[in-house]
Amino acid sequence: MNQLHKIFPVRYTVMVLCMLLLLAGIIALALQGSPWWWLAVLAGAALTLLGLRDRHQTRHAILRNYPVIGHMRFFLEFIRPEMRQYFIESDTEALPFSRAQRSLVYQRAKGDPDNRPFGTLMDVGARGYEWVNHSMAPTRLDGHDFRVWIGGSPDAPSQSVAPCTQPYHASVFNISAMSFGALSANAILALNKGAQIGGFAHDTGEGSISQHHRVHGGDLIWEVASGYFGCRNDDGSFSEERYIANATQPQVKMIELKLSQGAKPGHGGVLPGAKVTPEIAAARGIPVGIDCISPARHSAFSTPEEMMHFIARLRTLSGGKPTGFKFCLGHPWEWFAIVKAMLKTGITPDFIVVDGAEGGTGAAPVEFTDHVGVPLQEGLLLVHNTLIGVNLRDRIKLGAAGKVITAFDITRMMALGADWCNAGRGFMMALGCIQAQTCHTGNCPTGVTTQDAVRQQALVVPDKATRVAQFHKSTLHALQELVQAAGLRHPCELNAHHIVRRISDTEVRLLSNLLLQVRPGALLDDLAHQHDVFRTYWPLASAESFQPLAQPHVKPSAPADHHDMVPQAAGGR
Repeated sequence: MNQLHKIFPVRYTVMVLCMLLLLAGIIALALQGSPWWWLAVLAGAALTLLGLRDRHQTRHAILRNYPVIGHMRFFLEFIRPEMRQYFIESDTEALPFSRAQRSLVYQRAKGDPDNRPFGTLMDVGARGYEWVNHSMAPTRLDGHDFRVWIGGSPDAPSQSVAPCTQPYHASVFNISAMSFGALSANAILALNKGAQIGGFAHDTGEGSISQHHRVHGGDLIWEVASGYFGCRNDDGSFSEERYIANATQPQVKMIELKLSQGAKPGHGGVLPGAKVTPEIAAARGIPVGIDCISPARHSAFSTPEEMMHFIARLRTLSGGKPTGFKFCLGHPWEWFAIVKAMLKTGITPDFIVVDGAEGGTGAAPVEFTDHVGVPLQEGLLLVHNTLIGVNLRDRIKLGAAGKVITAFDITRMMALGADWCNAGRGFMMALGCIQAQTCHTGNCPTGVTTQDAVRQQALVVPDKATRVAQFHKSTLHALQELVQAAGLRHPCELNAHHIVRRISDTEVRLLSNLLLQVRPGALLDDLAHQHDVFRTYWPLASAESFQPLAQPHVKPSAPADHHDMVPQAAGGR
């Protein structure tokens, strides 16, 4: 038997059967002459040629050893995500978003009932399970259109140097930064129309304001990134003239300076020239067909102090619109340096958007997606508490972005210090995204993340715009019910003591008892008694440089967990 295997390996059986099919077809065709035997001849010939090609190609070892039948492995591997999604995975286990989360978005976007029968699918006894404490005296609110003033308010003007003069009354739930180019034209049209219908804001992403953003007139947050798309000179530097032309448009409500994004912080990007279409080139102010470079850092400033002056310049040139920045927290001394620059110059941003490392993107290196940047909870807590500690929290509004899908997600982030939340992938799912995770290939099955004109026709703008607005409305209605159940009047009243977390089988804690609280002004007059992240890194920060004044180190005698980079700290707003 072993000798037979050496002469004729069993793995070649399928290829031999294909040859026999070809031979049988030829013989039958010669004897009977029936045209139907041509099918057997053609099938046998095609499979035989495929087998011979497999045996002689050098790219895939499996096909060389298993000609013809080896293709079955690649086919099964190709459909594995769909097979797992449709037949195997549970409602709560898929990543980055579970079937239960996706279904909730689809239901709310379509206006279908989103109630669930027969109890929760969550394991309420699992470590880390969280819930909202309710009140015995729930409130009754007239509506769910929760809003927050950014850039001061008509009654309380901004106190910053070069202050905001056109404060924006923003929804507490808005569309996160997603560029035209990463998203299709139809996706941008539907998102902006949905924002216009629902009265909330649409962040342009770093790809600037395209013609598709302008069609329906929905409120825009214009993101200005390191490539200065839409406001750049030919050499890639910042263009004041082009900035003014876009920033002063009535549709633009806020200016967001992007320092980094959660999915790939500290990483620039290149849009290959082949993908730089005339539409993308027009939006970004770049040549058609030439590689589009997005640097990893800004050229308009190089120090925290210069950054504050640049923010003041952007605000003034825009006509006094709310101007802030977005970043994913990295080195804590760099964040502290920015805060010290605020104190030194008297210039404060009107808002800061904290982007968590769990954020999404069209494409990023795996190492950056998985292992670079601080998650949203830790980043938000450090930013929130630092501003409290230097008495600037009341002057700066905080946005939060990173896997925000449900009303509970919004509740939790606002309890930890956010004033509003942004969502990207949630609104993509409202457009019809099925989490196929082919965003970077141009082969999006629903037309959301492709520039293929035929593929994006599947996304019908009027229908999907209605779904975007409905998802926003339904989510805020659910938020209203949570706020009422907690006995509050507005989500801004939420705090860490409203959220409870299970620690073990026998212990639960309020987040306010788990997370440290920074006293107002404490970093200015009582640094010695603060968490070690402040005691260690605050003295290293300088308004004149992003570099630390000395090499950060941990005292050898300190306990292993004493110098956490980011404190678990939360306090009231």
